[in-house]
Amino acid sequence: MQYPIAIEWGDERTATGIVIPDIPGAVTAGDTTEHAYEMAVEVAHIQLEELANENKDIPMPRSIAEHRKNPEFEGYGWGIIDIDITPYLGKTEKVNVTLPGHVIRQIDKYVSTHGIKSRSAFIASAALEKLTHA
Repeated sequence: MQYPIAIEWGDERTATGIVIPDIPGAVTAGDTTEHAYEMAVEVAHIQLEELANENKDIPMPRSIAEHRKNPEFEGYGWGIIDIDITPYLGKTEKVNVTLPGHVIRQIDKYVSTHGIKSRSAFIASAALEKLTHA
C-alpha cells in the first residue's frame, strides 16, 4: 500500500523529519533524507503492528492532495512509501470466487509479469486499493 509521507527537509544542522499522516504516531527523522526514509518505513511497520496487536483497524492511505490542505503540513515536501500491510490484516481466510476465464487469465498474466506472489495476493491488493479510493 502506498502511503504519503510529509517531509520536513533538514540541513547540515538539523535532521530531515518525516510524518506519515495516515498512520497514528508515525513520526521519525534521520540525518540524511535516505536515513529518514528508512526510519519512516521502520516506524510505519512498528505502528501498524501495534494497531494490529490492539485489534484496531489498519488505516488506509489518503491522497497527498488531501493532506496538503492540512495547515499542519504547510511548507512540507511530499513523497510516497510502499508498505506491505498484509501481515497486519489478520489471519487469512479461504473464500471461493467465481470469475470469467478471461479475467483469471489476465490476472495470472499480470501476476507472473509483475512479480506478485499469487493470484490471491493480487485480488486482495486490488480490493484494498478499491476500498482505499471508495
